This record gives sequence, C-alpha cells and structure tokens, in this order.
Amino acid sequence: MAQMATKPRASSTSQTNEEVLAFLDALDHPLKKEIVAVRKAILGASPQIREGIKWKAPSFRTEKDYFATFHLRSTDEVQLVLHRGAKVRRDVEALEVADPRGLLKWLGKDRALMKLGAGRAVTANRAALEAIVRAWVELV
Repeated sequence: MAQMATKPRASSTSQTNEEVLAFLDALDHPLKKEIVAVRKAILGASPQIREGIKWKAPSFRTEKDYFATFHLRSTDEVQLVLHRGAKVRRDVEALEVADPRGLLKWLGKDRALMKLGAGRAVTANRAALEAIVRAWVELV
C-alpha cells in the first residue's frame, strides 16, 4: 500500500516538522548522523524550505511542491532524490544546475540523484549541497 504524502504539521513560520523529528528520532540507519546534518543544511539553504514525510522518508518542499526526498535505502552514502513533485513531468524543459563537484546523476530532465558520500565527504560537500538546493528551489 502506497503511503500518502502528509501535510506538514509545523506552523507556517517554522521550517521543522514534528513528524520528521519523530521519524529521525526512531530512525535506525548507519548514516543517521550524516542524514541529520544534511537535513540541517537543506533547511538552512533557504527560509522558504519546509519539511515533511513523503514516500516514507524525510522530504523537502516549498509552498509549490516537494522537491527533494532522502533515498534511505542507500546505506553506504547519503543520497537525495531531487525532483519536481511525485510524477515525471514531460511538459518541462531539462533543468540545468551547476554541479562543480559532480554530485548529481540525472535520472531524467526533471529529476536527479544527489550522492553526498558518508562521513567527512558529507561535510566536504555541504557548500555544494546548499548551492544546488538553492538553485533547484529557484527552478521548481
């Protein structure tokens, strides 16, 4: 049974979501520390970013739609799927995002997999992560 996206429960002035905090508190994942750090970096990248649970994972959105979701099945490196909502959009032009560190693997013209590594690699990729997220938010 597919999980429906949940409506964020945090106030409109708060970026954080109680459901996400509870999810992360209960999360049993070898990269939990890195996942928490990436979450913090994404929320810090723009004041318009909010979070929620979508597809059984912490996800990020603007007022328009969700744009990023953790890929928690990966246990050797932190991965995020950057997207433009749930469905592939064939009506849009290919997105172009600067990626000088080579973190993105394009899965289609409207979605990419961002591979951030593990341990110190996540810290080393933080500035690039924030820049990509800011650019993505502007495009979606």
